[in-house]
Amino acid sequence: MDTPLRRAATITRRRAAIPSRAGIGLRTPHIREILATRPNIGWVEVHSENFFCDGGQPLAYLDRIRQDYAVSLHGVGLSLGSLGPLDTEHLTCLKRLVERVEPGLISEHLSWSAVGGRHLNELLPLPYTEEALAVVCRNVHQTQEALGQPILVENISSYLRFTHSPIPEPEFIAEVTARTGCGLLLDVNNVFVSATNHGFDARAYLAAIPAAAVEEVHLAGHDRAGDLLIDTHGARVASPVWRLYQETVARLGPVPTLIEWDNDLPPLAVLVDEMRHADHLLEACHAVAA
Repeated sequence: MDTPLRRAATITRRRAAIPSRAGIGLRTPHIREILATRPNIGWVEVHSENFFCDGGQPLAYLDRIRQDYAVSLHGVGLSLGSLGPLDTEHLTCLKRLVERVEPGLISEHLSWSAVGGRHLNELLPLPYTEEALAVVCRNVHQTQEALGQPILVENISSYLRFTHSPIPEPEFIAEVTARTGCGLLLDVNNVFVSATNHGFDARAYLAAIPAAAVEEVHLAGHDRAGDLLIDTHGARVASPVWRLYQETVARLGPVPTLIEWDNDLPPLAVLVDEMRHADHLLEACHAVAA
C-alpha cells in the first residue's frame, strides 16, 4: 500500500560533498573577491530564488563558484505551511536550478508566506496543530517528489504565537521529519531569539530536537527592539548563541554549519572570521569524538 513513509523511502538522498565544517552565505558583493582570492571556505549557500533565471551573470558566477566550493540551496519562497497548493512554477524553477547546480543540500523554511495567490515578504509562524502538520507534510512530500530528493526544513524565529498550538514545536518538527523523510536545518540563533521572545528554555528545545534528523546548522546575528529580539542577519553571532551552538555540536557531533549575514553586509574578512570560529568549535568536537 502506498503511504507517505513508503513514498519518502523511494526518494534517493543525493549526498554531495558538503563537508562537516563551516561555510558562508554567498552574497553578490563578495563573489568577485571570492573568485579572485579563493579563500579557504568550507562551502557556500545561496538563496535559490536569486538564481531562478535561464542565464546571465548570476548563474555564470555560480557556475564558477561551484567549481571550487560545495554549494547548498536555501529557499525563502516556497511557503510549505500554506493551506493552498504549492506554486508549481516555483517548483519548476527550483528543479531546474537543482539539476544545474547539483547542490549538496536543499532547504526551505517551516513557515508560510503565501495565501490566495498573494506572496508576503515574511516567514510567518504556523499553529502547531494536527491540521497544520498534515498540510506541511503534504507540501514537503510534493516538493521532494518534484525534486527527486529530500529537502531540509528550517525552524524560524518568531515574535508571536497562536493561542491554539497544542503540539510543542520540537515535537512538530520531529513529526515532519519522521512522516516525510526530510531532514532538519537547525537554526540555533532562531531558537535563541524565539526562546527569549516567548520565555521558553532554549536548551530544553534543542535537547528535544531529533539529533539524527539534523543535517545542517545556521548561525546568524540578531538585534534588540524593545522587549523583542529580531533575527536581522545583520550582526556577528552573539555570545549566548555561540554557547548554545557549542553545546549543540557536542550533542550532535560535527555538522555542516553556515554563517548567515544578509543585512548591513560586512567585508568578506568578517564573515570568514565568524566562519573560522565555528570551524574551531567543530574541530574541537571532532577531537572529542575521536
